[in-house]
Amino acid sequence: MSATCPICHRPTEPAFRPFCSRHCADVDLGRWFSGNYRVPSFRQDNEEELNDNPESKG
Repeated sequence: MSATCPICHRPTEPAFRPFCSRHCADVDLGRWFSGNYRVPSFRQDNEEELNDNPESKG
């Protein structure tokens, strides 16, 4: 079984893996930039973490 593009489900091309083309790679990148894809987090906020970071204090 060959790999398929996660965007359009065509067979992947080695030059653009895991995508089939530059277009599908750009579509995927645009989805990350627009916030359609997110890494799940179980924290409600990061205020405590920011306050504990000495580099964040001015």
